[in-house]
Amino acid sequence: MNSPEKVTCLIIGSGPAGYTAAIYAARADMKPVMYQGMQPGGQLTTTNEVENFPGYPHGISGPEMMVQLEEQAKRFETDVRFGFITKVDFSGEVHKCWTEDGHEIHADTVIISTGASAKYLGLPSEQKYLQMGGGVSACAVCDGFFYRGQETVIVGAGDSACEEAHYLSKLCTKVTMLVRKDDFRASKIMAERVKHTPNIEILFNTETVEVLGDGNGVTGAHVRNNVTGEERTIPCTGFFVAIGHQPNTEIFKDYINLDETGYIKYEQPGSSKTNVPGVFVAGDAADKTYRQAITAAGTGCMAALDAERYLAAKGH
Repeated sequence: MNSPEKVTCLIIGSGPAGYTAAIYAARADMKPVMYQGMQPGGQLTTTNEVENFPGYPHGISGPEMMVQLEEQAKRFETDVRFGFITKVDFSGEVHKCWTEDGHEIHADTVIISTGASAKYLGLPSEQKYLQMGGGVSACAVCDGFFYRGQETVIVGAGDSACEEAHYLSKLCTKVTMLVRKDDFRASKIMAERVKHTPNIEILFNTETVEVLGDGNGVTGAHVRNNVTGEERTIPCTGFFVAIGHQPNTEIFKDYINLDETGYIKYEQPGSSKTNVPGVFVAGDAADKTYRQAITAAGTGCMAALDAERYLAAKGH
């Protein structure tokens, strides 16, 4: 049996939070080791154009931005590794973590930046245009701008779906909202807001059968009323899915305090500390409010600085 690898700072997950944490940790001589996880680069790799990240006046593609962030982390000698952490034991002073092939790591500090995954309907047509970057998105704030003056469809019934529908209504000529049941799950105030927005049409008891397209992009949505069975086609160029996110935090649940939906709780506001000393969190694994690349990067910086201070206090 190989002896465990000892590291000063282990970063679990990539994306803007993980890479920013790596840049700061590496520059502080913490010699960070990063496991990129299931989706190297995180959710941004499913985004075609990132136009709201400061410093890119002409925009940049999500995958390209992740390559640049990875290069920057490596420039300061971050040890970036393929693979993922499948098990942790945070019960003792030493934070023990295991990779998918059983490699054991003992880390003085751990930065969790495992992010969250947008939930999708799972239709082949939806996935096809999502992979192509041809009109399917799980983030209206990120991508709504590309559909100015066009017609869009949004699926969802919660607060974030209502918020995104309202956001789209300011940019698009028409927004059709598909709600699976006969009412919203959203708070009354959010539901009322969309109901009173003239260019939002709400179709209750409605499910998507297929996302329609011409091979280059989305052209419409084929939907069915799940009470009457009636089917219809709604023309649109953008198909937004707002049915929630799933934080990738399952492996931490025995040690780290999570909220009822699985997001990691900050031990104290304004810091990246979790309830376990020496374990910090950055990005969408803890953030269900903003979910932007820039906010994730900001918390990545905080986590690395908090980890550095933790080590300094322990005399490292």
